[in-house]
Amino acid sequence: MTRRIQVITPVDGSVYVERPLAEAVEIERTLTQAAEAQAGWRRVPVAERAAILGRAVDAFLGHRREIAEELSWQMGRPLAHAPGELGGFEERARHMIQLAADALADVAVAPRPGFTRFIRREPLGCVFVIAPWNYPYLTAVNSVVPALMAGNAVILKHSAQTPLCAERFAQAFAGLPAGTFQHLHLSHADTRRVIQDRRVDFVAFTGSVPGGHAIQAAAATRFIGTGLELGGKDPAYVRADADLGHAAENLADGVYFNAGQSCCAIERIYVHAHVYDEFVDRFVGFARGYRLGDPLDPETTLGPLVRLAAADLVRGQIEAAVRAGARALIDPAGFPAARAGTPYLAPQVLVDVDHHMAVMTEESFGPVVGIQKVASDRDAVALMNDSAFGLTAAIWTADEDAAIAIGDQV
Repeated sequence: MTRRIQVITPVDGSVYVERPLAEAVEIERTLTQAAEAQAGWRRVPVAERAAILGRAVDAFLGHRREIAEELSWQMGRPLAHAPGELGGFEERARHMIQLAADALADVAVAPRPGFTRFIRREPLGCVFVIAPWNYPYLTAVNSVVPALMAGNAVILKHSAQTPLCAERFAQAFAGLPAGTFQHLHLSHADTRRVIQDRRVDFVAFTGSVPGGHAIQAAAATRFIGTGLELGGKDPAYVRADADLGHAAENLADGVYFNAGQSCCAIERIYVHAHVYDEFVDRFVGFARGYRLGDPLDPETTLGPLVRLAAADLVRGQIEAAVRAGARALIDPAGFPAARAGTPYLAPQVLVDVDHHMAVMTEESFGPVVGIQKVASDRDAVALMNDSAFGLTAAIWTADEDAAIAIGDQV
């Protein structure tokens, strides 16, 4: 029986797409073709690589509408937000293509009589890119384009939630020499075996912290490099001198965009006591302004979480925090689309929170944030640093020197 992946769309819980998982013969063929293709691709001049990849970007963008709809069906992002990811894909791809000519040039070394000395950057070989579902193009392009521009072959393994994204990459990059860019739909076990294959020379992974540990364990015996962008519990600090309207509006976007399903989403906020009440009032006003509903409706600004289990994890964090003394400031009844037993979850703001609560210490990856009052910069720094995670942080203040000084401590 053929092994398959099945995408359950968060839009309505139906099966949106199915794909067979790669079997051993296909995996072996893909690895062999990558190694053979890379031997020729590395000799292609950088300017020619740039022209080929530029055409690939053009080809990708020629399918904007279909790609946008597929994104909504696969992972639930509102259709209205798709241009942001597709625009970011184009911007990053073209920037990296342009940057490569200088970045890959030989580096001159101080002269020495009788010697010609320089440093030359060589491609690694085959780069295995493992991409996530939450920003399936914006994250993958960060590895795919630089790897190809540097003369490597690329094999892309996309999330089982977003298999069509891998196929869209393959469609756009079809103009590259055969075998230079390929994709595989893989099980976890086969992903591990590919990482351990001698023909793979680097692994670029974006995903969870447990996923990162699994990648490191698989690569540990091979002495190959890995690039890991993992989860976060990213903090923000609002000082007493901050522009509260500006901070509240932008932090709400940082919390709720993509339903909070961002590696660098704001997941906890610390606010100076002098402005705490006003900030919370302003923030709640922005939170209540979101429209939760069908992501294919152009008026929707907050879509479902990617799956029911993800929504239930966030519901559990909220319920546990409330039992421990937190107060929830948003009444879900104001969001008719929010229903138990579905991935549709109302935005939530929690106050009277502390670091004994999982919602302030463990990744939520959903539309919820705890806002905690602090008495000083020192207290804010201590709480921001009280985390097992590290990815991004934000400081909101009118004092640039203070922002830098605090940032240096985080």
